Amino acid sequence: MDVESKSYFVIINPTSGNGSSKKSWPKIKSLLEKHNFSFQFAFTSHSKHSIALVHQAVKQNIKNIISVGGDGTLHNIVNGIMTQNDVPSLEINLGVIPIGTGNDWIKTHNIPLDFEAAIKIIKNGVLATQDIGKIVIQNSSKPPVFFNNLAGVGFDGFVVSKIEKYKHIGTLAYLYGTLVSLFSFKNFESKITTNSGDISGKTLMVLIGLCKFSGGGMQLTKNPDPFDGLLDITIAQDFNKIEIIKNLAKLFNGTITNYKKVISLKTKSVSIKINPNNAPYIQADGELIGTGNIEVSIVAKAFSFYC
Repeated sequence: MDVESKSYFVIINPTSGNGSSKKSWPKIKSLLEKHNFSFQFAFTSHSKHSIALVHQAVKQNIKNIISVGGDGTLHNIVNGIMTQNDVPSLEINLGVIPIGTGNDWIKTHNIPLDFEAAIKIIKNGVLATQDIGKIVIQNSSKPPVFFNNLAGVGFDGFVVSKIEKYKHIGTLAYLYGTLVSLFSFKNFESKITTNSGDISGKTLMVLIGLCKFSGGGMQLTKNPDPFDGLLDITIAQDFNKIEIIKNLAKLFNGTITNYKKVISLKTKSVSIKINPNNAPYIQADGELIGTGNIEVSIVAKAFSFYC
């Protein structure tokens, strides 16, 4: 089926890339028309608006979605796909035209930043299917949150809470946020349970990876593979501030997982219990989702995208 006979729903986050999405939309719209796409489009007006827009599109029997935005936009669209109840999630295909601060998910799948090149990938119609992570916050009325890239508890969530005001400096925002966070974050007590047993103690952060990059290009888990049906866990134990500073470069080149205070493992599910007296932030794909004890599981081969 070619693009002219398919219907697409394009979701644009006008704030992505410090407003670049909104400015670039006329050019992107023109390119979609040039390549004969039949599409409707909508701009998001608030952070979770993408979820409702996906539900609306599926109700209209539109099963091809295009994300124009960054990792946060993609995260919310994925949550829209995973929480609609009309069709199996695999029947909904997502294309990505990336405009954002980190653009981390696309790095794993080699989706280009160039608008027309990204559109040609969607037009070519080649699909891949990756795993999705599911987070349930215990003793909470909040619904489950799904993630397509990486989730974490602790220091990385604290960094996410700091970077919003620095996003105008691009990917350097993550590095700046890390340095700012060093002086106020306190390690927390955790008990992490997987099929390999329990690991307890003071913790800097726990990372749960599907894809390779996060935080503007950091590589925080050892063997992430979005197609293997497993979560890739990194437990960074009781780092002090000097150790964090000394290991900053290792966060970007992936060798942090070799450090003596880092444990790496693979699992289908993980339970993380936190001391409530010092409960750190939880982030999923760079979006803050709350605090508390969590259960994380894999939803194998749940997400279909153009690549």
